[in-house]
Amino acid sequence: MISKKIVTLALFFLTTISVLAQEKFTLSGTISNENSNETLIGVNVSVTGLKIGIATNEYGFYSLTLPTGDYEIVISYVGFATITEKISLTQNTKKNYLLSESGQELKEVIITSEKTTANIRKPEMSVNKLSISTIKKMPVVLGEVDVIKSILFLPGVTNAGEGQSGFNVRGGGADQNLILLDEAVIFNSSHVFGFFSVFNPDAIKDLKLYKGGIPSKFGGRASSVLDIYQKEGNSKEFHMNGGIGLISSRILAEGPLVKDKGSFLIAGRASYAHLFLKLSSNENSAYFYDLNTKLNYKLNPNNNLFLSGYFGRDVFSLNQTFANTYGNATLNLRWNHLFSDKLFSNLSLIYSDYYYGLTLDFIGFNWDSGIKNYNLKYDFKHYLSKNIKLYYGYNAIYYDFNPGTIAPINSSSSINFKQLDKKYAFENALYFEAEQRLSDKLAINYGLRYSMFSRLGNSSVNLYTDNQPVFYDADLKIYEKATPIGTTFYKKNKSIISFDNLEPRFSAAYELNENQSIKASYNRMAQYLQLISNTASPTPLDVWTPSDNYIKPQIADQVAIGYFNNFAEDAYTLELESFYKTIKNRIDYIDGADLVANEALEQVILNGDMRSYGLEILLRKNAGKFNGWIAYTLSKSQQRTPGRTADEIGINNGEWYRSAFDKLHNLAITANYNLSDKWNFGGNFVVQTGLPVTFPNGQYSYQGITVPSYGGRNASSLPAYHHLDISATYIPTRGKAELAAGKPDKRKGWQSEWVFSIYNIYNRQNAASINFRQNLETGTNEAVRLSIFGAVPSVSYNFKF
Repeated sequence: MISKKIVTLALFFLTTISVLAQEKFTLSGTISNENSNETLIGVNVSVTGLKIGIATNEYGFYSLTLPTGDYEIVISYVGFATITEKISLTQNTKKNYLLSESGQELKEVIITSEKTTANIRKPEMSVNKLSISTIKKMPVVLGEVDVIKSILFLPGVTNAGEGQSGFNVRGGGADQNLILLDEAVIFNSSHVFGFFSVFNPDAIKDLKLYKGGIPSKFGGRASSVLDIYQKEGNSKEFHMNGGIGLISSRILAEGPLVKDKGSFLIAGRASYAHLFLKLSSNENSAYFYDLNTKLNYKLNPNNNLFLSGYFGRDVFSLNQTFANTYGNATLNLRWNHLFSDKLFSNLSLIYSDYYYGLTLDFIGFNWDSGIKNYNLKYDFKHYLSKNIKLYYGYNAIYYDFNPGTIAPINSSSSINFKQLDKKYAFENALYFEAEQRLSDKLAINYGLRYSMFSRLGNSSVNLYTDNQPVFYDADLKIYEKATPIGTTFYKKNKSIISFDNLEPRFSAAYELNENQSIKASYNRMAQYLQLISNTASPTPLDVWTPSDNYIKPQIADQVAIGYFNNFAEDAYTLELESFYKTIKNRIDYIDGADLVANEALEQVILNGDMRSYGLEILLRKNAGKFNGWIAYTLSKSQQRTPGRTADEIGINNGEWYRSAFDKLHNLAITANYNLSDKWNFGGNFVVQTGLPVTFPNGQYSYQGITVPSYGGRNASSLPAYHHLDISATYIPTRGKAELAAGKPDKRKGWQSEWVFSIYNIYNRQNAASINFRQNLETGTNEAVRLSIFGAVPSVSYNFKF
């Protein structure tokens, strides 16, 4: 009996030990900049000796669940000193870390050089990140640091040429990119018709471009997501910084509302080139200004509030007869709540407004148009275990479209007031996503987004014979506007038509060894808003419109496979990706389509298909005084709009043709050289295949008039596009001898730098367009190239204190 009891007690004791041995606890907290308390996004938190790690989320939060025991934790982030710390995990532990910028000494921690393999192991691909410090070192036109221009040097990203707005990703249109600033949608990302972007680099904290493998929380666009977050402000002490350039100047102020608990940030930027025009007889004017603001307050360890906003305007006038004003305004109120050390949530209430105004004095009317949206987002991040993380949430957006309001300037004007039918829509979505590590070598990410969209009244909808708003003339073989046979009026908030789509997402990473992996991804995206534009580059006059009875949602499917390699002790990284993307219901326009102030856009639009495919190569040098990257893209982008019936010819005879964004070759080289503490040099070189265009292939005479004839759409190309840019940054810091003599270090107090740059140093006259005309003197035909920039030198002065 005694022996049996002893055995029973022993078994119970061993079982208890086994259970305790498997008991797990969670290490969680936030990671911030030591100097400002600014939370840091994407900081790697890893465990030495184990293939376990996590990255901080958009608000600097991390959560790591491990069995009870002693561990060595490594905190690493580019541009900051690495922290290695030993911890004993015997209970749930909340621990916040402060990282020091590289070059500064850390107290009570050990600085080590720990290899990072997050890009190898994480099931994330087709994603590019750029730090603001990297962007600021890149030479740009007229000395204006530009977020949008910087991403054009990444593989798979192009634009429609110099001075053009927007960007194109993997052969998609500029309207197929979702651009977010603190979660608020930016509908037009350009100032001065595309010369500069709306993003003040001083106010930007982090940016990430998703070209594929797009997380389930994002939706509404067919090609990419550019996710940008503003800085939160310094909650330790007051600081200011700014810059003075040839075209514009900027200023930023930040400081604590309550020390270590709350902060504010306000940044302004304005151009002043128009002031010089007033010194002459020139009455033309073009300028822009914008304002970034942010407030944040920590209510307690589990609750944080944020209020951020952006307001920007462009003003262009011509001889006091024409004036154009356009711009974005956003506001976002966010609440971060920590339900537990494993469950993080963010609730956002967002307002976004894009306005376009036009005044024509010589005609006597004002034109206003725009789009507003009201957005509710509730996102959850659940760190279930060391191997499984869950992301889920809900998103609802109400849209208010104003296609156009025409009003007389004054009572003497002959123009009558007219309001084009406003349009309304509601879009909402549920999403779920899981990131799971199946083994030491295999990690997967899978998710599903269920999106719903309804076009709503208060408006009338045209009715057509056979439900076809575009008429095909079989004799002339041309498409024409159909005549409505009636209208149906829908009351306010009455559903006119509804759509819903399941959007699956999947990606996987298989680790060949600690330095190499192969990855694959698939994602489906539904785009319910369409940009009505007959130009390759978006303009302020373009009109956003919702999907309806005749304009169908775009549905994009993309697959990608890639190879990733870190080598030479992580000094170099190589990324190879191949992709294939198809898009259904891509809108196309009939010949002679009239888009401006058109109340029946469906009469000039046909739904077609789009496809793009290619290979991307990105080689980075990450370490040393000389660093940078080489990006090369080989790709094709095509569009097709077949006839709706066997009798119709479709657009371009129903055959595939090059889309307006097709560029077969795209090579970009970015380099940076740190010569010393005082001098830094940068350079960019880009060469691309010329944009597709439609040139005349002949001519004929009719009653004494010469008429050109044209071949297939986009069958020709502009000349190859290329330019080389250089920059030099001078920082007046004190040398070692000066510091030894007791002179103060210029890294403290007032700090400044001079930036000298030359854009297009060899004065390449890149063709923005080529026009054909008849020479009035010789009577012969001639081609005229329009170029925007030659060589452009610039200088700017930046400061902070």
